[in-house]
Amino acid sequence: MSIAGLRRAVGESVRRSVSGLPREFWWLWTSTLVNRLGGFVATFMVLYLTMERGYSASYAGLVVALHGLGGVISSVGVGVMTDRLGRRPTLLISQSSTAASVALLGFMEDPAAIVAVAFLVGLTSNASRPAVQAMMADIVKPEDRVRAFSLNYWAINLGFAISSVAAGFIAEYSYLAGFLGEAAMTLACAVLIFVKLPESRPEHVLVDGKREVDVGMRTVLRDGRFMSVVGLAFLVALIFQQGFVGLPVAMGRDGFSSSDFGMIFAFNGVLIVALQIPVTRFIEHRDTRRLLVISSALAGYGFGLTAFAGSMAVYALAVCVWTLAEIVNAPTQTSLVVRLSPVHGRGRYQGMYTMSWSVAGLVAPLMSGFLIDRYGADWLWGICAVLGTVAAAGYWLLMRGLPDPSEDAKVAGVDPVGVDPSAVDPAAVRPEAAELR
Repeated sequence: MSIAGLRRAVGESVRRSVSGLPREFWWLWTSTLVNRLGGFVATFMVLYLTMERGYSASYAGLVVALHGLGGVISSVGVGVMTDRLGRRPTLLISQSSTAASVALLGFMEDPAAIVAVAFLVGLTSNASRPAVQAMMADIVKPEDRVRAFSLNYWAINLGFAISSVAAGFIAEYSYLAGFLGEAAMTLACAVLIFVKLPESRPEHVLVDGKREVDVGMRTVLRDGRFMSVVGLAFLVALIFQQGFVGLPVAMGRDGFSSSDFGMIFAFNGVLIVALQIPVTRFIEHRDTRRLLVISSALAGYGFGLTAFAGSMAVYALAVCVWTLAEIVNAPTQTSLVVRLSPVHGRGRYQGMYTMSWSVAGLVAPLMSGFLIDRYGADWLWGICAVLGTVAAAGYWLLMRGLPDPSEDAKVAGVDPVGVDPSAVDPAAVRPEAAELR
């Protein structure tokens, strides 16, 4: 193929990937990108505490753990806010409070104050995720949701890749400038949401002359199929978290330098930025169960392959495998959560799903540290392979009765929700004819 032909093919692929999505989605996508471009605290928290402030590694670990605990606690509460107050107010509260708390953290010097404010940052910074995902489900047609969530995930990784590089240079100049820069970018995200994004929460409709009932947290917890998905998502998240916690420790014990790990970690980001859009074009209309089964197995076996890594080339190969799994799993999983969510309970369902990843972020460091110290890194990678196999089998068994979304739409002519009728009050899951105000 000539260079001109290749350009045309790439241009056509990009056009097909981004076409047909509503304007509101692109403003929401832009807010995600702006938010991630300002990422500093999550990337350099440990370095800031140990190198700039001179605290011990154990203290830094405590701060990071409490930051993660804040995210766990806020997930469910913000899900309720998303359904009751609305997506837009929740996003505005989350982004403005995150900007304030991040800026405040940069000025804290007392160890107890740093711990308290870091916990507050964890509470607020994680609060936007259920609202973003619920709003995206509101404004995007069911057949385009995998593509939309994939593009949003691409924006997250693109912003993170750029901010990580920029944050490194900023940290050499001033850590405080990094905190204030993140606060400014987060505040800009709030302004963008306030100016450009209308509320998208679906209106309640009348069922047999009565107003639809709200979906409570008890409904979520009693939804057996959905809670099983949350459990499987937790297993998959435990695997992916090892790229941040287990992999650098294992590479260090194998004699590789921090720059070697930096190259491998950057390779993951480059692959996501390069492959997310074309892979999405390939998977967006394919069977959800098959995609989740394959991606879960690939995640486990990709990290399992690390047990045989003795060179950068093998590490890179392992990263290729589990990064491909990540590219497929992330949008497919989020889209499945939407399908299983009652229309007026999307915030609560997304909050519970977000919590599974937050809890995995707390458990994964403990898991990797215990296994590597007690048994060696090979045990960690072997258990990752087992977890991937268990998750793949779980998805295969769990989703045997879940109809394909295209079949739902053909039968009902509405947005499929795929909820087990025995688990949820039918009045709470009745889809409305028009989801947008």
